[in-house]
Amino acid sequence: MINVGARRSRRLGRGGMRRLVPLAAVATAGALLLSACGSGSDSGGTSKSLTFWISTVPGQDAGWKKMVAQYKKEAGVDVKLVNIPYDGYDAKLRNAAQANSLPDVAAVPKLDPIWSNKLIDLSSIANNKSNKINANFLAKDSSGKVLSIPSDITASGMFINKSLFEKAGVSYPTSPSKTWTWTEFIKAANEVREKTKAKYSLTFDQSPSRLRAMVYEMGGKYVHADSSGKFSVDAATKKAVNTFVGWNDDKTMPKSVWTSGADPSAMFQSGDVVAYWSGVWQVASFAESINKFEWASVPTPAQPVQASDVNSGGLMVGFNNNGAAATAAQKFMSWLYEPAHYQALCAASGFLPVESGLSPKYPFKSEAAQAAFKLYNESIPLYAPISGYFNTAQTNWVLKGKSLTEDPTKTELGKAINGQQSADKALDNIVAGYNQQVGG
Repeated sequence: MINVGARRSRRLGRGGMRRLVPLAAVATAGALLLSACGSGSDSGGTSKSLTFWISTVPGQDAGWKKMVAQYKKEAGVDVKLVNIPYDGYDAKLRNAAQANSLPDVAAVPKLDPIWSNKLIDLSSIANNKSNKINANFLAKDSSGKVLSIPSDITASGMFINKSLFEKAGVSYPTSPSKTWTWTEFIKAANEVREKTKAKYSLTFDQSPSRLRAMVYEMGGKYVHADSSGKFSVDAATKKAVNTFVGWNDDKTMPKSVWTSGADPSAMFQSGDVVAYWSGVWQVASFAESINKFEWASVPTPAQPVQASDVNSGGLMVGFNNNGAAATAAQKFMSWLYEPAHYQALCAASGFLPVESGLSPKYPFKSEAAQAAFKLYNESIPLYAPISGYFNTAQTNWVLKGKSLTEDPTKTELGKAINGQQSADKALDNIVAGYNQQVGG
């Protein structure tokens, strides 16, 4: 069985998993010295030969290999797939830009101002109505030019110990069209904990992304910039964050996760926790690692907003190396995002699609895993536009040469949970950190 989660985590390395955390700082001029590794025959294609850079563990690139082979058969264009180690991928792209030897197509972990002016416009692909690409997750510049389209997307996911719910006789929703509120979820989870003598009702990743998703679902915008670039938080965010801090009472939620980095996944997999708020990539590992109880993915709460914090698993870009190659790259990417071809890529690579209306057939043996991916594919099209805010904001910061190198969320809320400061004071400090790093 293909391990989808492992594929995700390894495809872009640890950085891929950390798309939710700050983007790396823009390289200094000293880091941009030309290097032989950035030049050579890997780049600068023709109308009949393209180079395509990806970053994944060898053997876990089945989807890309399948599609480039099919494209050669159909279009007669040889797409050379080059697998770059994640460590050094950014530097190699920068070096290639300096040496005018960029690939023609690439799946990148993030955009970079060093080469963003060399990107071809993907508007014709993104705006093609038959593709049904979710516009909330596109990267655009100020002129509206589409710089990248996600290869796939990630989102938060709610996992429950199905065995404990059934033992307690407590019901739960199974369709995103009839989901529950956070209040209803916590009430149900507490009831299950009390009836089954479980240790905690919920574990919650120590993750700004996971918190953003919860805040969005409660109607807030979390740390949000106005038109001048100044950050603030709204009243709904303050209410949601105060609620979150209050849940950390060592019954509803363990304090140790957000204060001392205890592993929430291990807690859930022990079978002694009712539910776990994490990312969709947990599905693959749970499919194989959880054998002592039944688990299930359930719809994310909506109170009242149906949302998540959605990020890109990878960003597809095309480079304008020369006229013939740029045209060929555009044709290849247009072909790739045609629904039938893109669905085949998602199925083989274990991707959650950025296009609506697809039903990839994933190779899971676990019924729970199959049901989970079906649920997420049904849920993502329902998410409010706020779900893509942070993903878009990161792109805009990079294009301005800025980076949120340290999100103060975990540190400041850890202090609040420890009783060292109020939740409101924590938010004040988080806002100050954003304004200092990426404000204006």
